[in-house]
Order: sequence, then structure tokens, then C-alpha cells
Amino acid sequence: MNRENSKAPHTVDVLVSPRGSLEILSQAEVARLQDASHGGLYELFRRCSLAVLNSGSHTDDAMLILEQYHNFDIQIIQRTRGFKLKISNAPAGAFVDGEMIKGIKELLFAVLRDVVYIGTEIEESGNFDLRDSKSITNAVFHILRNARILDTRSSTNLVVCLGGHSISRKEYDYTKEVGYELGLRGLNICTGCGPGAMKGPMKGATIGHSKQRIRNGRYIGISEPSIIAAESPNPIVNHLVIMPDIEKRLEAFVRAGHGIVVFPGGPGTAEEILFLLGVFLHPDNAGQDYPLIFTGPRESETYFRLIDNFICQTLGPKVKEFYRIIIGDSPAVAQEMARGIGCVRQRRRINGDAFYFNWLLRIEKEYQVPFAPTHENMRSLRLRKGIEQYELAANLRRAFSGIVAGNIKDNGIRAIKQHGPFEIQGDTAIIKPLDILLQTFVAQNRMKLTSNDYSPCYRIVS
Repeated sequence: MNRENSKAPHTVDVLVSPRGSLEILSQAEVARLQDASHGGLYELFRRCSLAVLNSGSHTDDAMLILEQYHNFDIQIIQRTRGFKLKISNAPAGAFVDGEMIKGIKELLFAVLRDVVYIGTEIEESGNFDLRDSKSITNAVFHILRNARILDTRSSTNLVVCLGGHSISRKEYDYTKEVGYELGLRGLNICTGCGPGAMKGPMKGATIGHSKQRIRNGRYIGISEPSIIAAESPNPIVNHLVIMPDIEKRLEAFVRAGHGIVVFPGGPGTAEEILFLLGVFLHPDNAGQDYPLIFTGPRESETYFRLIDNFICQTLGPKVKEFYRIIIGDSPAVAQEMARGIGCVRQRRRINGDAFYFNWLLRIEKEYQVPFAPTHENMRSLRLRKGIEQYELAANLRRAFSGIVAGNIKDNGIRAIKQHGPFEIQGDTAIIKPLDILLQTFVAQNRMKLTSNDYSPCYRIVS
């Protein structure tokens, strides 16, 4: 174990054999993983691996994490009958008595599997045109299938749970209660894989599953490279998949899931809500059954009323038909979700759609193509009345995506330090409720885990 000084994190050097997802690599794949150039996969693999090994971290500042473990390194050691990972200066919390924790080891090789597959089969193979909407959906399907997320043996039973990583203790306990009730009803859990509202439902579901003697419970975590460092996989995750970007991550949620529960959160949760509502607002998705429930403890009622007001003021009152708000009643949430998923099952039978992947849901390219949260792009967002509702929702989602980047993502934090806060402008009817919502997030410490001294990464321009 290395101890450079009293303030430096404790680290471990180790050789690790494959476990779970990927047992062998080609020479070409090894070369890509060792390549630190712009076209190589080394830095991507290194960052995602560090996030997995740093599970349980008490900071969500990706730049700080990368700086703390700047000496962390991971290399492929090719051998005649396979390979090993040579890991240097890894977070000591990933090990017990010098041995890597089995769950973390499985997630580490899931990262390797996805980095290799996306780099070679999705982005470089020429089989997918990632500028075309249908091809993007096809790529999402192939990534999920390769990760064995799509279970053809089970019926519709996957509940996506969304919400913030920076939530109060009462809110966290409530997410566990909801997860427990979902688990009792045989429902599996999918989240963004991190702490807070992503960990709580999984933790609760493990108890519900145990009581029902369900031994193959699925706790799926879906992440992406720019967020995983700030939201390291929680220890309950037993299926991890890394999507190429936030847009494909969000599409994976709605394609693979059968119902969605939204807990309290911050700008990232608002981004997810706007993605969902923007998709549901598209005329081609009329008649789609997709249960969407906003829920939290009694203490969070004001929060959801604020979210409800913001949505209605910006997108119009019609959006209320797509979701239901249930406060402080975890059994009612699970009962309503189970009923809604029954409707999903029936609708997919009628439409001939797959139980394991919602092919018929229309998702416009505005929701699929990655948004780069630069100062220029943030300033140029069209936050105006008079455009299609789903287009406005897409631009509002991008605004929140930029705020998330400025708060916790490495590139976003560096951009803010260099150029100052992002500027967000638009019609008063949209900007004013947006400003109120963001001010409330700040006041309620929902922007970051360490947000008592939060300095906004954005500026509202009237």
C-alpha cells in the first residue's frame, strides 16, 4: 500500500484476472486500450475504471477525484491464454485484505466490455450512422444486448428509478421504502447506478426480493463516461452498462424499462424529467402506455409542486396527463406501478412490440444527438414560446444538462473555471420559472453533495 503523505488517499497496486463479462481480448483491442492518443481507448477506460474502484466516494466533483488519483494507472498485460489488468495506485476501498471485492471486480470488467464494444463495434465499425435516428436506436439496442441487459426470458418487470444523488436522509429512506414495495411485487430495479435516489430503491428491493425468495433480482445501473466519476456505481448494482453519452443513456432507460419512478433530485433529475416528457409529447407516441410517477416523502411535497408548476408553465398543462404525483405513500406507488406495467404488457402484446425493448417509441434526433455544453451552445439555446413542445422540452433538457456538466463533470468544471458561468437566456415566460426552480435547488442543497458553499455555474440573462 502506498502512502505518499497523510493527505493523499490510500492506494493499492495489484494484478487482476478477468471475472464475468470479458475473458479474452484480440491484439487489436489491446492496442486500442493501450493507446493514449485521441483515437485510443486508454483514457476512457482509465477514467471509467477509476470511478468503479472509487465506489463509496463522498464527493461528486469529477475533477477533484481525477486530481486526487492522478497517479492511477491501468494496463493490459497480454498472456498466451488470456490477459490480466495491471492496476497501480487504485483506491484502497475497493480491496479487502489485498483482494479486490468481487462485486467491484465484476463491474470493472463490465466497464472493459463496454469500452471495447462501443469503441470497436459501434463507433469504428461503420455499421452504425450515429447521425441517423433509427441507427442510434439500433446502436442503443446492440449495446444493451451485448451487456445482457435485455432479458427475453422475463415479462415486463423493470422499473427505472430516477432521482438525485444529493438528497436528504428522509428522502433517501423513502426511496428504500419504495424499492422494498416494488421488490415485494417481483419488480426489478434500474437506476443511474450511483448513490442517493439511485442506491436507495435497489437496497430496498433486495429485502423485498429476499422475502419473496426471488434469488435472481436484477439491479441494473446505466451510466456514461462523463458522469460515472461523479456517480460511482453503488454496491447493490449487479448489472452495469456504460453508454457512450447522456443522450443514449436516457434512451436506454425508456427503451429497456417498463415504468419510471422519479424521486427528488436536482438539475440532473430535471434533465431526465424533460427528456421523458419531451418524448411522450411527440404526436407519434400518443397511445403509448408508460407509467410515470413522481414521488417522495411528505417533506418533499413542496419540491414536487414546484416541479409540477415549472413543467406546466413552460410546456403547458397538457403534460400533466403523462405523470402522477404520489406523496408519502410507498405502497401506493408500487401498486400503481404494478397496475401500469400490466397495461404496458397488454399494449405491447396488441402492438406486437418486444417486452424487453420498446421499439415503437418515437424519439426525435434532438434527444439522441449529444449536446456539447459549451458557453456558446448554452447561450444559443432556443428557450422560446411558439416552437413545438417537444422541441422546447429538448432545449430545456440541454440547459439542465449544461448545468450538470458545470456542477460535477470534469470538462464542465474546467470550462467554468476558465470562462466563467454559462449564460442562459430566452423568453421571460420560460426563463422566470426556470430561475425560480434553480434558486430552489440551490437553497435546498440539491446542486452538489458539497453545496453549502455552492457557486452557480450558470447565469440567467433576462
